[in-house]
Amino acid sequence: MTNNRRSIPFRLIEHKDETNNLVIVLPGAGYTTQAPLLYYTTALFFNKGFDVLHINYSLNRDEITVLNERNFARDVQLAIDTAINGKTYSQYCIVAKSIGTKALGYMLGDKRLNGAKLIWLTPLLQNDAVFNAMVNSDQKGLCIIGDHDHYCFIEERFEKLRKNQNLTLKLIGGGNHSLELENDPINSIEILKTVISNINEFSDNQIGRNRF
Repeated sequence: MTNNRRSIPFRLIEHKDETNNLVIVLPGAGYTTQAPLLYYTTALFFNKGFDVLHINYSLNRDEITVLNERNFARDVQLAIDTAINGKTYSQYCIVAKSIGTKALGYMLGDKRLNGAKLIWLTPLLQNDAVFNAMVNSDQKGLCIIGDHDHYCFIEERFEKLRKNQNLTLKLIGGGNHSLELENDPINSIEILKTVISNINEFSDNQIGRNRF
C-alpha cells in the first residue's frame, strides 16, 4: 500500500444467512447512497438476496477538479477488497452513478468482476475513459441517462453506445443529472419508479430470478 492512498469509508449490508451475491454501489460525488435512486436500488437488490456494499466517498469541487482517476479507482478498489475480505461471493453486480462510473471503468480489469453485471447511471460520457470502457465492454450492462443532463449527455456518444450489443440503453426524456424533472417533483417520482423498474427488469433478465 502506498502512502498516497486514502481510506474510503464503506458499509456492507449483509443478510443473516450467507449469500453468494453482492451488489457494489458507487455513488456520485454529491449524490450519496441515501439519495432516491441509490436508496431504492439498495432495497431492490437486498430483497433479491444480495448483500449490498456502499462505497461512501465524499468529494468536494476542488477534489473533483484535481482528481487522479487511477488513484481514485485504486482507493475504491482498496475499500472493496477490505470490505469483502474473507467473503465468498461468486456473483457481482455494480451500480455506478456519475463520478462512480470513473471508478467502474478502471475496475473492469479485476478478474473477480469478469462476469459482473454493470449498471451505469448518468455515466460521464464526456470522459474518454468512461466512454471507451462502455463502448468496448463485453459485460452485460444497463445505461440510464437523461436527455437534459447537461453535465453528461452527449447525443453523438450515446448513439455510438448502441453499437455495443451488451448494453441496454434507456434515455429519460427531460431527465437531468439526478434523473429528475426540473421543478416537477410529482413526475420526478414517476421517473424514479421507471428507473427502478428498468433496473429490476435488467437484473431479472441478466442475473436470473432463480439465483436469489
